Amino acid sequence: MSQPKQQQDVPGVQSKMTPKPDCGEDSYRGSGRLTGKAAVITGADSGIGRAVAIAYAREGADVLISYLDEDADAQDTARLVEQAGRKAVLVPGDVSSAAHCRDIIAQAVQEFGKIDILVNNAAYQMDRTSLEEIPDEEWDYTFATNISAMFHLCKAALPHMAPGSSIIGSSSVNSDSPSPTLAPYAATKAAIANFTASLAQMLGEKGIRANSVAPGPVWTPLIPATMPEEKVESFGTDTPLGRPGQPAELAPVYVLLASDEGSYISGARIAVTGGRPIL
Repeated sequence: MSQPKQQQDVPGVQSKMTPKPDCGEDSYRGSGRLTGKAAVITGADSGIGRAVAIAYAREGADVLISYLDEDADAQDTARLVEQAGRKAVLVPGDVSSAAHCRDIIAQAVQEFGKIDILVNNAAYQMDRTSLEEIPDEEWDYTFATNISAMFHLCKAALPHMAPGSSIIGSSSVNSDSPSPTLAPYAATKAAIANFTASLAQMLGEKGIRANSVAPGPVWTPLIPATMPEEKVESFGTDTPLGRPGQPAELAPVYVLLASDEGSYISGARIAVTGGRPIL
């Protein structure tokens, strides 16, 4: 199953995609697994972040929606969170800035009084066919956005996280099987998996769990915004399941890792890849 050829400017807008990603707007049903919890999700305006925000709200959590500048997408996500009867806090800005990462956490503490769940999901990539084609600034920005932001967010959030809290990183199948045309992105995704494994050991005595999710090809705005049209058209068709994943298909794993049902899961990297192995 392929998508029509399409292209967008970075960072991409979900409402302009064809077909629109399924983030569980009409399908996710909660069962109170996150009742009373407060969550911070970066990149929560669209794609996987939006699916997680919807699921968390319907499971009973208040949600801070961190996003770059896609206001319409973010406001739509906030509306869905509020329709679930939960509080939505919108915080635009660039997580490549350490100061902004600290500001996200400060606003969460001001609004919620605590942080129970931190989902490090915002990411940047760009398809490049050669190393020479990658600008120095793009390499630095990819690392600042994808992995340095996770460090700054975790460091700022930890004083406000009690035993039973959960940190989740969005890694990738690229952490294990790196695409040569996504070299900077793939390297950061491996770093996320590795850093998360360190956190799980470092924070165990505090009763705080840390895990990462490794998605395969998932239909999000990042795809038409960062890949050439011919790759967009065939995106995900080379998986054993023969199609890209939908963001809604990732959300249940993030719910498990955030919930008390995942109380002994820490240091894990969970693959949601359509059959591509991560061993």
